[in-house]
Amino acid sequence: MTDSSAPPFLPFTRPSIDEATIAEVGDVLRSGWLTGNGPKVQAFEAILSQYFAGRPVRTFNSGTCTMEIALRIAGIGPGDEVITTPNSWVATANVIIEVGATPVFADIDPRSHNIDLKQVAAAVTPRTRAVIPVHMCGLPCDMDALYELSAKHSLRIVEDAAQAIGSSWKDRRIGTFGDLVSFSFQANKNIMTGEGGCLVVNNAAEAALAERYRLQGVSRRGLDGIDVDVLGGKYNMTEIAAAIGLAQMRRLETFNAQRLSLAKHYFHCFGTEFEDELGAELPIADFDQSNWHMFHLVLPDRIERATFMQRMLDLNIGTGFHYAAIHLFTLYRKRGFKPGMFPVAERVGRQIVTLPLFPAMKHSDVERVVAAVKTILRS
Repeated sequence: MTDSSAPPFLPFTRPSIDEATIAEVGDVLRSGWLTGNGPKVQAFEAILSQYFAGRPVRTFNSGTCTMEIALRIAGIGPGDEVITTPNSWVATANVIIEVGATPVFADIDPRSHNIDLKQVAAAVTPRTRAVIPVHMCGLPCDMDALYELSAKHSLRIVEDAAQAIGSSWKDRRIGTFGDLVSFSFQANKNIMTGEGGCLVVNNAAEAALAERYRLQGVSRRGLDGIDVDVLGGKYNMTEIAAAIGLAQMRRLETFNAQRLSLAKHYFHCFGTEFEDELGAELPIADFDQSNWHMFHLVLPDRIERATFMQRMLDLNIGTGFHYAAIHLFTLYRKRGFKPGMFPVAERVGRQIVTLPLFPAMKHSDVERVVAAVKTILRS
């Protein structure tokens, strides 16, 4: 029997989908136009372009293929090296291998958990052609230092901004400037299309190339003219996903404002003595630039993460972890990476835990989570 007095389960994330969005998806289904470069996709790309200061934007069926296509647009391939972080979802490094290039890792900053740009600079070789930084949990990298490094070494930058829609750097929205910028619309992101993503590019030529890469390399002319000049894939966004995205964009500012409010309440509830008393590390309290995609803790070594997560689950609270260190996966060990090479990423990857944070949460949910965390760490 279940305990009827137990509080309801609180997941670490949940998408916000209103009835208007469901109705719009129904309209798409009734229209019979479900895929291809349809009116919803075109409208979604137009509103995204407006959001990113008029830059060309193309949508895709994931925020992984966007990074792969960005590398292909940049001409990255066999013989090239691409520097990235070991602290990310594995897709960030997998796309480098996918295009035939060699992934090179640089360790992370112990506080921001973003890639350490001093270590990136030290890792540059004559074969380095690009860098893929990650704006971890929506906290932007040091964009000034990143693009100074890019200019110094003539490197292309593919920003993994999967978690960063609505984040900014010195009052400039991420995606409105820079080189190639990839966003994800996967179900737990600040806005979502179920699965999906978009790529912000620099000019019309790159946008046209992105279109060909996303649909088998095909270009069309007239009613029956067709050609294929590059090896593309099947990466186009559906009309259904675009309809969801259009509805979500209307609510993005509201979503992010709620995330900010919840993040501030987390810090208020944890208090100034939490880190010193219990040895856990809170994220950087950046209330100006981060979109607060996630709220995480780095646990003290005295408690194993799995134990902590289970005890939270016993209290009907879901958690996650973002992320395990990429270079310790078997695929990457086979490429010569070993434990001890990136100690900060390894420590964070072993002990980081993600706490609930999503727009439909209430401040009372935050208070419940913080009370549970403190109880577990004090026991």
